[in-house]
Amino acid sequence: MDAAYEAKLRADYDGQSREDVLRDYREMLRIRRFEEAAARAYTRGKISGFLHLYIGQEAIAVATKQAMEPGDRVVSTYRTHGFAVALGSDTKACAAELFGKAAGLVGGVGGSMHFFDKERGLWGGYAIVGNHIPVAAGHAFASQYTGDGRVTLCFMGDGAVGIGPVHEGMTMAGIMKLPIVFVVENNQYSMGTPLKRTLPVEDITSRAAGYGFASDRFHVTSVQETRRRLGEAIERARKDGKPTLIELITYRFRGHSMSDPAKYRQKEEVDRWRLNDPLERALMALKTIYQVPEQELDAIDEAIVAEMDAAYEFADKAPAPAPEARFDNVMAEGPYYGDSATTRPAGVE
Repeated sequence: MDAAYEAKLRADYDGQSREDVLRDYREMLRIRRFEEAAARAYTRGKISGFLHLYIGQEAIAVATKQAMEPGDRVVSTYRTHGFAVALGSDTKACAAELFGKAAGLVGGVGGSMHFFDKERGLWGGYAIVGNHIPVAAGHAFASQYTGDGRVTLCFMGDGAVGIGPVHEGMTMAGIMKLPIVFVVENNQYSMGTPLKRTLPVEDITSRAAGYGFASDRFHVTSVQETRRRLGEAIERARKDGKPTLIELITYRFRGHSMSDPAKYRQKEEVDRWRLNDPLERALMALKTIYQVPEQELDAIDEAIVAEMDAAYEFADKAPAPAPEARFDNVMAEGPYYGDSATTRPAGVE
């Protein structure tokens, strides 16, 4: 570690206690190890469909959990495993959902892209790019209408900002002054297309003024700064009803999905971003600033690996959902669609 890097590290962690940094490191590492285990399971054919990993962006999910109050909502994209783990979803249920098993978060019918855990504030991962922004605005409108004091945090990738429903949802939020925070996780690529080919203006938050939003934009290098700045936006939404557009400049160290080998990136680029990986920086801080023994750090990692191994072993052995489960939650029962066929109108089966 060169002197300049160490000086910056010490400045960034000034005022943080050993226990706080260990907590943040542990929670980021839990997400990293869950995702690495998911990648291995995918290559063994245990997971079907798409799998979008969150490796490199873990600090955002951990900071979000710490900044939220009970009852606040997260509405996310298909890259949502990190939020589920950070918000406290059972890792066994998360792994089982990836495997399509009945014990999964939503009974195995959602899979990787549709994690949902209402009790912990996760109101869905959405597979259609940009189309969840009006959904999130609807959540915020419900809070405004009922006066429940809750804030909705809506996450999207940089590739979503050109989608029509994003503009529609943000316009509504600005007009109605909804208690919502829109967060762009700018991980440098829209699928495999670099930012410079998808955005005419690099600063996504320059759009905020057109919606009447506050804005913030910064590189994500630690949980603590991300928590503080997200917290300011959440408080603004809760107390003043003013939405915020935040651009979090981050990086994903895997391809868009498991089917993407990411050959469009140079090794030098990846190595450069690794220097600012919040997980690696937290580890370096624990070693150099807080003098945490190597044995203690190894024990933390071993315990997390054991947790994830147990979660994926549980998922592998868990039963598949019954065939009729595919009809669950599709249609509300009522006078015509109850259990009795005699209550249905003629011609309806």
